[in-house]
Amino acid sequence: MAPATVTIASGATWQEVAADRQRHRDESIAAVRPPVPEIRPEDVPVSTIAIPEKLLTAREVQITSLDVPDLAKRVASGEWSTTTVVNAFLRRAGIAQKLTNCLTELLPKRALARAAELDRYLADNGKPIGPLHGVPFSVKEHIGIKDEDINASFVSWVGRVSKEDALVVQCLEEAGAVVFARTTQPQTLMHIETSNNLYGVTVNPHNTTLTAGGSTGGEGALIALRGSLLGIGTDIGGSIRAPAANNGIFGYKPTTMRMPTAGWSIAMGGAESILGSVGPLSTSLEGLRLFAQTVVGRRPWLRQPSLVAMDWRDPAQFFPDRKIRVGVIRNDGVVRPHPPILRAIDEFVTKLKSHPNIEIVDWKPWRHDLAWSVIAKLYYPDGGKEIKEIVESCGEPWRPLSKFMLHENPHVEPLTIETLWDAVVAREEYRNKYAQLWNETAAGRADGRPLDVILCPATPSVAPKLDTSRYWGYTAQWNLLDYPGIIFPTADFVGAGGPDAAAREAPYAYPDGYEPLSPSDAYFRDQWAEHGVEGYVGAPISLQLVARRYDDEKLFKAVQILLETAGLPTAVPA
Repeated sequence: MAPATVTIASGATWQEVAADRQRHRDESIAAVRPPVPEIRPEDVPVSTIAIPEKLLTAREVQITSLDVPDLAKRVASGEWSTTTVVNAFLRRAGIAQKLTNCLTELLPKRALARAAELDRYLADNGKPIGPLHGVPFSVKEHIGIKDEDINASFVSWVGRVSKEDALVVQCLEEAGAVVFARTTQPQTLMHIETSNNLYGVTVNPHNTTLTAGGSTGGEGALIALRGSLLGIGTDIGGSIRAPAANNGIFGYKPTTMRMPTAGWSIAMGGAESILGSVGPLSTSLEGLRLFAQTVVGRRPWLRQPSLVAMDWRDPAQFFPDRKIRVGVIRNDGVVRPHPPILRAIDEFVTKLKSHPNIEIVDWKPWRHDLAWSVIAKLYYPDGGKEIKEIVESCGEPWRPLSKFMLHENPHVEPLTIETLWDAVVAREEYRNKYAQLWNETAAGRADGRPLDVILCPATPSVAPKLDTSRYWGYTAQWNLLDYPGIIFPTADFVGAGGPDAAAREAPYAYPDGYEPLSPSDAYFRDQWAEHGVEGYVGAPISLQLVARRYDDEKLFKAVQILLETAGLPTAVPA
């Protein structure tokens, strides 16, 4: 694709730049063959999940209904060519865009050229090039793709071009995967929704009145519609986990510096007070694990020396007796979760308690309000100066949640060198205190064993109404601590009980005379009072499991055991 020529630097208005980017996206979809079916906006229903299968061929449905490991096996065996597989996903991704507005562009020319190379390699050598041979993957736009625009959803950054693929993209393609789509993210990259002035709003495929989440919301919506099975996201406050939870798919935020970040485009690129992570979203737990194993297996620290030189350990070595101690957080003391989330935790815990190998411990959150104040200050050591200048340099308007985070957040203030040091000390003191509390869970036990993992909400709500995601504490807490986290769907949905759906939530309703825990709690209580079950019908209900720093592989094994124990699937049903 040619670099953007309609840019702020060329004299265009922000509206003209946005119109050109949307034209470019639409042209990339129009290049797909056979053509992507037309869908009129007025024909898009509230729930779009079932639409793609009605518009694709039987073969395309079959290909896109598999999960990553199964798809890789089919291609490696020669049953399907990589070219056939890539074409199926290009078509399904094009449909997903028309249903949810989740793409910044497709990459048909590049993807099909790579697919042809992989098909020739398999024919000539009789074996795949690597463990992801022929698996298409999508990528959040601010992760660089060679010779493509990389604007990070800032209008004034349109026209920047990546000189090479981001390192994580290189690692996946060296293992045989094929990048074929780029996806939307929010203005400033700092919402847990996805809306920007270049492409508009990305909505939830399960209920288009709700958000797909953010900042990796385009990936969340695309993968929920199986326009992709594996996508690359980033997370500094919940940006992988919120979209995974909102869309009912699997998502993994690694411990920082285990996955390569070289080649992404972000504001405040040199700030190290709070680091972000690169990680996957997928239709299955195994898809997440295969991503992690493959990327770490490329030893990316040899090319990005700031990464931790740590091989991927086989999760099978953990919990050989399948005994797990699980701490449970139902309420973080800042925002009470909505009834569907509280019910989901109780039902999941009840299933686990019936098994003798699972020990449940109620975990009392320690000062999660303090954690938010610490991390919110460290997000913007310059008081948001750089991001404000980038946005305001071209006259693009502030999106509601960008304004909320940067203009209405009392914790955002410019720091001096000395006050930044103080803030980092506060971060370390908080981490140390949480480690102490975790260690103390071993006290009095003959085996000296502390908690293994913590189960908690991913967000205080299922996918929220648009522009209402104003609390990240259930995910940002673990960014402050730098704990890895995995989101998994419970296979339940709001309103699944039909006419009696509201009765399922009644035992978890806000009690009469409820006194909010905080202003944020009052806000979310009012959201439930206004919309109730009817307002969130179809929204997936997901939960989060976290482990201690660098216990990523242990976390994978714990999720697998807990899901199997509770009788829940480790893959999203097609």
